[in-house]
Amino acid sequence: MSAVANPATVGECLRVGAGFSQGDRNWIAEQFATLDARLAGFHADATELEVSVKDREARGQKVTLECWVAGRQKIVTTSTEEDLHAALNDVRDDLRRKLNDAKTRQEPRSNKHLRPTEQPDPVPLEDVLRQDAETA
Repeated sequence: MSAVANPATVGECLRVGAGFSQGDRNWIAEQFATLDARLAGFHADATELEVSVKDREARGQKVTLECWVAGRQKIVTTSTEEDLHAALNDVRDDLRRKLNDAKTRQEPRSNKHLRPTEQPDPVPLEDVLRQDAETA
């Protein structure tokens, strides 16, 4: 993979949505800091993250993390963990897994059967017919 001039980071790409305030943003960015290594392969200006929570601190809270990377499908991860910290870690880890899966599907370098193989030069038909006539 070629180096990206302006790599994406959580700090640069994260937006907080419903249920969170701008004051929560730094705390959430710290929780998601381990995503920086995975996001570094994408351009910062073509990558967006948004985290939101529905019914925060309530019994049925739902945390959603959405990721948009130009040229790829949107990735959405959710968690219904009751503890907000655990829910944030859950969506973070799930996003990391989905980004890794998407990369593996797009770049089949490690799959030998998908790589182009060297083919021997074709033998002219006249040579094949001559060899058959000589052995007959």
